[in-house]
Amino acid sequence: MPMTMAPDDTFRADVPRTPGWGAGRPLFEPNERLHVGVIDVGSNSVRFVVFDGAARSPAYFYNEKIMCALGAGLSETGRLNPKGKARALDALCRFAALARGMGLQSMMAVATAAVREAEDGPAFVEEVERTTGLSLEVIPGDEEARLSAQGVLLGWPGSYGLVCDIGGASMELADLARGQVGRRVTSPLGGLKLQEVKGGPKALSKHIAEVIGRLHEEMGGETGMRLFLVGGSWRAIARVDMHRRDWPLTVLHEYRMTPAAVAATRAYIADKDIEAMRRQLGISEDRMALVPVAVQVLDELVRVFKPKDIAVSSYGIREGMLYERMPKELRERDPLLEACRFQERRDARLPGFGETLFKFVLPLFPEADWQRRRIIEAACLLHDVNWRAHPDYRAETCVDAATRANLGGVKHEERVYIGLALLYRYSSRREGTRFDALFKLLSDADAKEAEVLGRAMRLGAMLWLGAHDAPGAFLWKPERKALTLSLENRARPLFGEVAQARLKALGQAMGAEARVVFAD
Repeated sequence: MPMTMAPDDTFRADVPRTPGWGAGRPLFEPNERLHVGVIDVGSNSVRFVVFDGAARSPAYFYNEKIMCALGAGLSETGRLNPKGKARALDALCRFAALARGMGLQSMMAVATAAVREAEDGPAFVEEVERTTGLSLEVIPGDEEARLSAQGVLLGWPGSYGLVCDIGGASMELADLARGQVGRRVTSPLGGLKLQEVKGGPKALSKHIAEVIGRLHEEMGGETGMRLFLVGGSWRAIARVDMHRRDWPLTVLHEYRMTPAAVAATRAYIADKDIEAMRRQLGISEDRMALVPVAVQVLDELVRVFKPKDIAVSSYGIREGMLYERMPKELRERDPLLEACRFQERRDARLPGFGETLFKFVLPLFPEADWQRRRIIEAACLLHDVNWRAHPDYRAETCVDAATRANLGGVKHEERVYIGLALLYRYSSRREGTRFDALFKLLSDADAKEAEVLGRAMRLGAMLWLGAHDAPGAFLWKPERKALTLSLENRARPLFGEVAQARLKALGQAMGAEARVVFAD
């Protein structure tokens, strides 16, 4: 008997399938940890993702994508691409076998625009279930838009803006306001469909302009919002933009572009040999083939919607499916801090000390707003997770871990800020490292602040008396440039020559005279 992997099922036979995405029990409780599998049968690719754990910012235990182009030729034939169907079925057989081998307790599987629109889509769904045991949920366009927007919320809780998800056969838009998904629409502006538009470049430009103009009206005609980009074609464009700008951090999630950058990148693509660029950037042939039409769509989106800025999201429909099943309590947590707490619990020598260290250093940053405080807290939570690295490379390992980690809710400059602070946590100097290009992403003021944070953590780490026990506190008077470390007498043995030197270095970084006092 084939196993059932429907979107609302686990593999347990005693759990009945509940149709529809708005109902059903959560997949996990806030403190439960398990692997959650998601299969996304798109118009261009078929992907299998296994999320590790029920944390608010889950890691990718497994992630595999097969470019199948199910939607190629759909506009002309009304049917799925025969070669794409064969490739997709092979991929799904593999993914079902992997799911069994991993013993997944939870599995969700959806199909989007190509299967939804093709006349042989229902037959394909039946063939998939008969062959693999996977039950595909074919979701309508507005649900695709909603789930993609919820994927953005996984990384940016409380977001405002417009989510744009482009695929092979469709493009969806959804409003976000106060962390809720509002209006949403779907359109035929998928990359594969646009390649099939007849009449040459002028006809394609006219078609794109007409559809986007209609979408703008349907979405209320608003302008000036933040534009969140979801989808592989957008990420490929962002990769090209990074290359054009010689951007030193190639993490796509939370990469920011300006409207002017989009226009510059479109011109850059038009002036380059696409195949040479593809090889240089490591983008697949199938994906790169869609970039010229996708950047034309993006250029028109920017012209019509006039976004204030543009953020690339690596989180989309698959993450939105996970978010859909998260309990409300878990949704409301900060994804960055949850990920950092998880790492601390797993890897730090003294789990729990990060919060104590955060409270210890916070008086040094009296002007920090809530956004900066969460970045400072994240650095404190991560201050000891790389202790196993060789001492000669521990500082560099910390920078790599912070800037390249799979984290949500953190901008590129904030990653670098955390990385620089952690470098100073383990090293008294930053000269001679390989991170000069990265550190240039920070303003002088932010770089100095990160140094102060790192030196404060370096001192605080010497005053351990227990995970939740801070034997002292800072008193900082910026107007007088006076820094005082007040320690309890029981901490006196901890304040030796090295600690004294670290306090002095902290004072110098702050341009202050530093002293220590002991309470009676």
